[in-house]
Amino acid sequence: MKIDSCIDEIRSLAAEMGRQVRLMEVCGTHTVSAFRSGLRSMLPDEVSLIAGPGCPVCVTPNGYLDRAIAISRQPNTLIMTFGDMLRVPGSESSLEKERASGANIRIVYSPMDAVAAARAEPRTRVVFLGVGFETTMPTIAWTLRKAREDGLDNYSVLCAHKTIPEAMAALLAGGEARIDGFMCPGHVSVIIGAAAYRPLCEEYRIPCVVAGFEASDMAITIRMLLAQLVAERADVEVQYKRSVTDEGNAAARAACAEVFEKCATEWRGVGLIPDSGMRIREDFAAHDASRVFSDVEVPEAVEHPGCICGEVLRGVRTPPDCPLFGKGCTPAHPVGACMVSSEGSCAAYHKFAQREGK
Repeated sequence: MKIDSCIDEIRSLAAEMGRQVRLMEVCGTHTVSAFRSGLRSMLPDEVSLIAGPGCPVCVTPNGYLDRAIAISRQPNTLIMTFGDMLRVPGSESSLEKERASGANIRIVYSPMDAVAAARAEPRTRVVFLGVGFETTMPTIAWTLRKAREDGLDNYSVLCAHKTIPEAMAALLAGGEARIDGFMCPGHVSVIIGAAAYRPLCEEYRIPCVVAGFEASDMAITIRMLLAQLVAERADVEVQYKRSVTDEGNAAARAACAEVFEKCATEWRGVGLIPDSGMRIREDFAAHDASRVFSDVEVPEAVEHPGCICGEVLRGVRTPPDCPLFGKGCTPAHPVGACMVSSEGSCAAYHKFAQREGK
């Protein structure tokens, strides 16, 4: 379907609804894509897209960053991480600042690079920062299994993995942000399958549609969500059928289940959510950095008093509402995590919103 025709249908459905409709883009990539493509500016005023907690870097709390920083200060230790974690401010420092001060911190493009580093540098304790949702968990699970098989006792993961459906449920249970429908994340759904959102639909009577990342994918998804609302339905549908099935990737889920187990975990701005985190199982304890470095002292975490990242991640406020936005907090000098990540809503608004006048 051509996007112009789809937008016409969206306008017609929005008029039929006769009220403001708020649809949450759970995934940060959707937020960026909606801006970059100009899709947001094409939507009728009655349809609002609100960002959600789908940026893994953004929802990682300061306590985790503070622990990673404390570990980086230990002797004979190498921290390896994806690049978007480097500039995220912790309570008092960042990994970027620590590296500038002499800490051994390297950016990698794959967790496998960390395993290779542990093999090449047997006297160095290599710690990979395991931050991410269901999309990145399988590869990190593989590194832990590989490290155990190969006897790489100097390799460990500082785990901060989180699962998306539980966070979506927490937002609905909180009732703070009015959400009429979810644009569900495509990459996550490749792993967990569309069926993972069915309990949300059944308990909260809210439409869910798994979306691809092109402007046309997202426009069709919005049309599908509005059609459900007009018909007073609350189902799980898949727009991103070229990649997402109902059951997901069974092999990837099995790899994760072997290495990780469910736990409660802290989300920036949302708080402690039961069963929304993954911790490393006892069988892999020798490669769990939180146990390997259990004696490292970590200061009590604090948040910047002026930052509203938490409210942005909950869909309660938008980045321009923040008094620091574009002033004290910019991509060059970020105060909050949402201004750092390439998937962060503050970074997306800063780059694109003024262009669109929104």
